[in-house]
Amino acid sequence: MNFDFSDDQKLLKEQVRRFLTDKCPAKVVRRVLDGDEAFADDVWQGLVDLGVPGIAIAEEHGGLGLSPLELCVVAEEIGRAAAPVPFDSSVVLATEALKLAGSDAQKKKWLPLLASGKAIGTLAVSEGAQAAKPRTTQTSFGGGFLNGRKVPVLDGDAATFAIVTTKTSLVLVELDQKGVTKRRVETIDPARKQAELTFDGAAAELLGGEGPENEGGWRLLDRLYDAAAVYFAFAQVGGAESAMWMARDYALGRQAFGRPIGSYQAIKHKLADCYVKLELARSNAYYGAMMLCDHGMEGGGADLPLAAAAARIAATEAYDFASKENIQTHGGIGFTWEADTQFHYRRARVMALSLGGPMAWKDKLVSRLEQKNAA
Repeated sequence: MNFDFSDDQKLLKEQVRRFLTDKCPAKVVRRVLDGDEAFADDVWQGLVDLGVPGIAIAEEHGGLGLSPLELCVVAEEIGRAAAPVPFDSSVVLATEALKLAGSDAQKKKWLPLLASGKAIGTLAVSEGAQAAKPRTTQTSFGGGFLNGRKVPVLDGDAATFAIVTTKTSLVLVELDQKGVTKRRVETIDPARKQAELTFDGAAAELLGGEGPENEGGWRLLDRLYDAAAVYFAFAQVGGAESAMWMARDYALGRQAFGRPIGSYQAIKHKLADCYVKLELARSNAYYGAMMLCDHGMEGGGADLPLAAAAARIAATEAYDFASKENIQTHGGIGFTWEADTQFHYRRARVMALSLGGPMAWKDKLVSRLEQKNAA
C-alpha cells in the first residue's frame, strides 16, 4: 500500500513552498512581529490567488473541491515558513466548522466568502487561563443574542465573523456590529495577533444543534478539534523540519576550535534527536490524514479520534523540541532579538495551546485507547 502523496499533491506542495520562499522570508515574519499589522496581507493575498482558502471547500460554494490531503500539504508549508497569515484560524477552524455543522444558508453565505478571501473567520473558545469546558464557560446565548467574553482569540481583531462556544452550543456572530468590542492582547507570538472579544447583546445565530440530544456545541467542537489536530500536526511538522535545518545549517557554518561545531558529538546528538522526533510526528500525521480522508471531514475513519490525538501529541513535542534545540545550537546569538530562531519557538508555543494543551490531548489519547481496548 502506498501511503505517500500523489504527484499532483506534491506539485501543489512545491508550488506553495516556492511562493512562500519568495514572498514570505524571515524578514516578513519579523515585520509582522515588530509591527501593528494584523497579518501579512501581501502574503495572504498571494495565497488567495493560489486558491489556498478554498482548497477544501466544495466547488458549489466557490472552492476547489479538493480532499483533506491537499490541505495537509499546504498546512505543512505554512508551518515551514512560520507564515503570519490567518490559515489556521480561517482556512482550518472556521471553514471546517461551517462544513461540519453549518446550515445550508450559512454555508451558502459564508463558504464562498471564505474561499475568495473576502471574509476571515475564527474560533472563539477560551475565556482566560482556565481550561475551556462547559462548566467553566460563562458566555451565554439566548433569543438570538450573545453575551460574554472570549480571550485570547486568534485573529480576533481581523476576523469578519467568529464561531463562539457557549455552555450548550456553537454560535456564529458577525464581528462588525455594535454589540462586539475588540481589543488586541499580547501573547508570546506577536506575529500571530490575538484579541479579546466582548459580546454585549450581539446578534448571533446557532451553528449546529443545541443540547446533548442534538450533539450540542461541545460534541461538535470535539469533532472539529480531531480534524484540526491533523492539519495542525502537518503545520507543526513543517515548522519542526524548518527549525531542524536551520540548526543544521548553522552548525555546518559555525567554527569552533578550527572545525564546524556540527562535527562535535553534542551537536550531532541534538540534531539526531530532532530528526527522530520529527519522523515520529510525520508518521503519526500521515496516519491521521489517512483517517481524515477515509470518509471525509463529516465522518472520518473509525480511528480518527485516536489518530488525531497521537498526531497532535507527537507533532507538538517534535516542534517544541526542534525549536528549543535550534536556539541551543545557535548558542548565545540564538537568544537575541536579532536571531530568526525565535520565530519557530514562538509559533511552537502558541500552536501547542491552540486546540487545548498537551496534557489535555494525552488524557484524550489514554481515554480513547481504553475505549478501543474495551470494545
